[in-house]
Amino acid sequence: MVDFSSLVQKAKDFARKNPDKVREGVSKAEDVVDEKTGGKYESQVNAAGEQVEKQLGVQPEDGNNQK
Repeated sequence: MVDFSSLVQKAKDFARKNPDKVREGVSKAEDVVDEKTGGKYESQVNAAGEQVEKQLGVQPEDGNNQK
């Protein structure tokens, strides 16, 4: 059986060491979803991407987007 807590910790460790790669990956995923949905859910997709980054501990690029 998969130990999800271990996977989450590994993802957080990777994100801490490679925040730019995480931002790039999240951005690409957002772009794919936006393309497939014709941008219909763009704001929801962007909000979800921000939450993924937040949960992984990735700080906003400019530091001004924190809520």
